[in-house]
Amino acid sequence: MIDIDIPGRRKYNISNIVFDYNGTLAVDGKMSKTTLDNINKLSELVEIYILTADTYGDVNDYCEGLPVNLKTFPGNNAASHKKEIVASLSGESICIGNGFNDIEMFKISDLSICILGDEGCCSKTIAESDIVAKSINDVFDMLFNKNRIRATLRA
Repeated sequence: MIDIDIPGRRKYNISNIVFDYNGTLAVDGKMSKTTLDNINKLSELVEIYILTADTYGDVNDYCEGLPVNLKTFPGNNAASHKKEIVASLSGESICIGNGFNDIEMFKISDLSICILGDEGCCSKTIAESDIVAKSINDVFDMLFNKNRIRATLRA
């Protein structure tokens, strides 16, 4: 559990972190060693979900042995699949992504973070996010140092 008390707003008790894969955790379908290490560290605090249409067809290989809940689905209606998965989770969730198909899950998440990243991001996704970060490493730093989130979102 990650507890975040946002002054002047509310307290969050985050039990799920939901990641998009391509453009968020991975660049050109590949995760860095730093990202893999951070996923392992984060899994000690919360349930981790990775949601993807698996553009490159090898997400199972990259996620093998990771302490995550990997959910793949057909590329058509990816936004609907992501939204349904997030809606089915118990507890509060942070959703993290960069694409147009992340907007619907952002709308129903407790907090959402859009990543600019090496693959860019959809401007409409930025508009639906609570926080915008320049990289996945910055997102992990925020999650491990809650004062960064607190300072960004305080009233």
